[in-house]
Amino acid sequence: MTSEKPIIALIQEHLAGDLSNLPVFNSVAIRIQQALARHDFNMDDVLELICEDQSLAGKILKVANSSYYAGLSKVAVIKDAIVRLGFQEIANIAIIASQYDSYQSSNEVLNRKMQALWAHALSCAVGAKWIARKSGYPDIAAEAFMGGLLHDIGKLALLKVMDDIVRSGESRMVLAEPLVDEILTSLHDEVGYNLMRSWNLPESYAAISICHHKRDFDCSNILLVAVRLANMACRKVGKDIIPDPDLSLVLLPEVQTLGLKEITLAELEIAVEDAEGLAI
Repeated sequence: MTSEKPIIALIQEHLAGDLSNLPVFNSVAIRIQQALARHDFNMDDVLELICEDQSLAGKILKVANSSYYAGLSKVAVIKDAIVRLGFQEIANIAIIASQYDSYQSSNEVLNRKMQALWAHALSCAVGAKWIARKSGYPDIAAEAFMGGLLHDIGKLALLKVMDDIVRSGESRMVLAEPLVDEILTSLHDEVGYNLMRSWNLPESYAAISICHHKRDFDCSNILLVAVRLANMACRKVGKDIIPDPDLSLVLLPEVQTLGLKEITLAELEIAVEDAEGLAI
């Protein structure tokens, strides 16, 4: 009689293959991001990519008209959304619009974690963008948004792998929340980094994935600093899988790096709490 493999061993086996096959990204949305990274794109290229997936196109328009992005009038076509918001914002919206459906599972524990992770990702994205603007770095605001949205993508990948293991019957183990939290905490940084590299996403986002929890980090990397601070603000206000309401933001080295005052940190907490304007 053979014994069942430990859940960690099963997860590692799943992650040993081609990570680009994990169902965590929409291929069209990623190709838009990759096009922007090459700097050799134009509006027609972006429109052509979006039109490959009409469902995604519809979701992009819905997000573009959400309370977070909406202007004085509604946009009815993708071209108008690009003109109003710009290429980077449209690329970000494409990721948002395509990501939501990935954060769902039929397993009660995993689904609860995925939904909490989705709320955290959105809040961190909004917070990182807000920090970049408030700190005097508006030129990286759109990148900060994407860095915040994807910083914990390793957690989603792990949850997807666990969901696949449970559904396939590879393991009969009951996935209790403490075990899931332990797996996510210990493995998600490296998994996220490897996932970013496998999809050829910009190195700046991969660096955020691997460094957003490290004690020693490059404080000159403002993109990373913004995401780290937004991540901690989310944890403080409860927009995290493992919240920490007693966390003191003012003592964080990221705050010292950016020179933010307590009143600004209070405004940041409000910003990440109010990220629901991006709801799909």
